Amino acid sequence: MDSLSSAGPRRPRDRLGVRSSGSRAAATPWARFSAWLECVCVVTFDLELGQALELVYPGDFRLTDKEKSSICYLSFPDSHSGCLGDTQFSFRIRQCRGQRSPWRADDGRYDSEAPVTLQRESAHYFGYVYFRQVKDSSVKRGYFQKSLVLVSRLPFVRLFQALLSLVAPEFFDKLAPCLEAVCNEIDQWPAPVPGQTLNLPVVGVVLQVHIPSRADKPEPSPLKQCGQENLLPAPLVLTSVHELDLLRCLQPVLTHVQTLWELMLLGEPLVVLAPSPAVSSEMVLALTSCLQPLRFCCDYRPYFTIHDSEFKEFTTRTQAPPNVVLGVTNPFFIKTLQHWPHILRVGEPKMSGLYTEYTAHLRRDKALLKRLLKGLQKKRPAGVLTTLLRRHLLELTQSFIIPLEHYMASLMPLQKSITPWKTPPQIRPFHQDDFLCSLEHAGPQPTCILKGDWLGLYRRFFKSPHFDGWYRQRRREMARKLEALHLEAICEANVETWMQGKSEVEVVDLVLKLREKLVRARGHQLPVKEETLQRARLCVEAAVHSLPKDLQAVLCPP
Repeated sequence: MDSLSSAGPRRPRDRLGVRSSGSRAAATPWARFSAWLECVCVVTFDLELGQALELVYPGDFRLTDKEKSSICYLSFPDSHSGCLGDTQFSFRIRQCRGQRSPWRADDGRYDSEAPVTLQRESAHYFGYVYFRQVKDSSVKRGYFQKSLVLVSRLPFVRLFQALLSLVAPEFFDKLAPCLEAVCNEIDQWPAPVPGQTLNLPVVGVVLQVHIPSRADKPEPSPLKQCGQENLLPAPLVLTSVHELDLLRCLQPVLTHVQTLWELMLLGEPLVVLAPSPAVSSEMVLALTSCLQPLRFCCDYRPYFTIHDSEFKEFTTRTQAPPNVVLGVTNPFFIKTLQHWPHILRVGEPKMSGLYTEYTAHLRRDKALLKRLLKGLQKKRPAGVLTTLLRRHLLELTQSFIIPLEHYMASLMPLQKSITPWKTPPQIRPFHQDDFLCSLEHAGPQPTCILKGDWLGLYRRFFKSPHFDGWYRQRRREMARKLEALHLEAICEANVETWMQGKSEVEVVDLVLKLREKLVRARGHQLPVKEETLQRARLCVEAAVHSLPKDLQAVLCPP
């Protein structure tokens, strides 16, 4: 059943997936497909093999045996779920190999401009599943069971769910030829550039989406329609590529939302026990999105089964549970994970609830809870209530992060201390006690009305993977900013004057350092303007021309 028997690295293809010779990776038309998806999989139920990989497209995309096994098991609901008809859900698996597609050159640009929460995954794959189970007397088991799975590094759950809802019904009717046609259409899509609104045609429909950018305001806002007058039929406008209906997902646990926000912030181990993969995956994705604009730095599995390769790692009792949010459906996990500190049961009215001994540091916003419950009772528009809940969580996270941002900014060297011909001064270290002392006059209270033990929450946050992830990311950004300021200082200085009296070794060293900075800037790793880059190139040319001809030949070979 498995079509992935071929070995060797992924090679360029023609339009029908046939391998071609030569190094045309950068120009291959499949680069556009790869900007959105890694591959598309079809998983079916085989009487002898169980779940089996029937098809992978493009056919020479390489998956390891472990990845194939994970995709097969996670693409079918657990037998306890009993999902008849069509159902959609998501999973997330570790990538087993470190190899990247050779044409993924725009990753640096995308990641530098996208919000940190929407950057491409470097070590995981997302699987977006459309599963169909219907009675079929022509099949021995009496049921047709098949899943269409989109595998991607992008966390665009809304977009890929919408894409599947259009493509999967067509595929189940027409099978492989339809899949090839869809992949060819995706191969014509423009790349996902942050800040742009794109029209994406597929199976006779045009999906219109806005790719979020770091420059976007963090408030939820309706998508402005773009170029609609030239499109027939009119596009299907998605208001977001990634945001779920937060109120619908969290409605069963509204009274626990603030405690759950704290558990997510602190990276606490949490099991979500749900009746189906659809409910478990939506709940896990909703919970991990509660920290926006802070990146969720812990592991999370929207749907997890006993067949997962990490099963033993996550269920061992010989050590503390790992920092992971697990979405499960098999009641077996109740016993297996009963030692976990936090268990959330959803989907069963009599059993639903949060089982934990954790005491929240902040008091609940009773006014917000009352407004949400009253709005639900009076059947107010769901979009209004979702916006209210999302804004509350956004403001809560921002109130917590702003003091950290302010303190971190104070560790940056002053711009006047950056001189062109000296190594820039270092970013000062983060002292947790100094930060906690600063909260007295720069704490979250001015932007958040919630009372409680903010200091205690920050102390626990310092021990979590999220502090480490936030701090490393901010320090990298500050280091890049420092390097960019140093490059600007060099470009604004008089290079010709500096070179007077300098040895050839010193001039060559300047050329090499400037070239290295230009390479990093072209890879979108330095926040510099194009005019600065142009001045840097002129500086390099001036320095090279000041050297003897033999050195010029070495630095600029023909």
